Amino acid sequence: MISVFKKRYPFITEIQVEEITGTDTPQRFLLELKAGRITQWDAFDMAPDYYSEYIPHIKKFDILGMATQRILAIPPPMVDPTNFNVVSVASSIHVVAYNKKLISEDNVPNTWEDFLKPVFKGKKFMVDIRPQGFAALAAGRGEKWTMDYAAKIAAQEPVWVRGQSRPLSAMIAGEQALLHLAYYHSCMRSAKKDPTGSLGCKVIEPVPVRLQEFAALSSSAPHSYSALLWLEFQSSPEGQNLIDEYEPLNSSIYAADTALAKITQGKKLSVNNWETLHNTARWQQMVFKIFGFPRAEEGNK
Repeated sequence: MISVFKKRYPFITEIQVEEITGTDTPQRFLLELKAGRITQWDAFDMAPDYYSEYIPHIKKFDILGMATQRILAIPPPMVDPTNFNVVSVASSIHVVAYNKKLISEDNVPNTWEDFLKPVFKGKKFMVDIRPQGFAALAAGRGEKWTMDYAAKIAAQEPVWVRGQSRPLSAMIAGEQALLHLAYYHSCMRSAKKDPTGSLGCKVIEPVPVRLQEFAALSSSAPHSYSALLWLEFQSSPEGQNLIDEYEPLNSSIYAADTALAKITQGKKLSVNNWETLHNTARWQQMVFKIFGFPRAEEGNK
């Protein structure tokens, strides 16, 4: 990303990007931002769980206005329509991951309600206890429907898991047949590396979609206009192609000709978008409570 950006803007000579991961690091960054200690960074990623807390501390540029007037080549739907100064440069969709050798294509669920069939009761599929996909469903199907659905999924007695890597590896090893609301990019990445060729990734409707990679400029950004170009570049066809290639498959559904735009074209979507984003943490907490956590499994201390 840096290499291509430098070629486009050779007059911007010093570029530094640092990745922050985990749960504690974004919280610490936010506290430092509130205290006015973030002075060396121009642009940064906003953790979605604390989205509203960042808003008072970011540069009050009208990025949406500049995008709409084509001063910045950023597709307007990628910009927060309420705050005008946050760009979602990526997105993620949820699918059904399955082992082709353990379950035939005909028997793989074609709807999310298919997981409620009696044949899938009793440790027949895996469910991630971090319910990001449920929040995406709630945005389109409604809160009441989603909470009722979560209760019915819990009643199916699934295999509870956390994260994607280990469950997908278990599927490739033939230990599990289905993963409910799998991350498409994680599934495709694992399928590409799967020596057995057994892992499948099935898109079903409504396709749950999450906006992500929320980028904004710090209110104390020392190089504001260079940072705007950085956000524009990430939203450009070149930047989106790099995201598709190296993330992979986490491009924005709102950017033309991206992998996710093509995959979701013509399909019914359930998008946790700018209008519903503020409900994400509450919806996830509600689903987690419905799942019945925390609780001790029999035989564990």
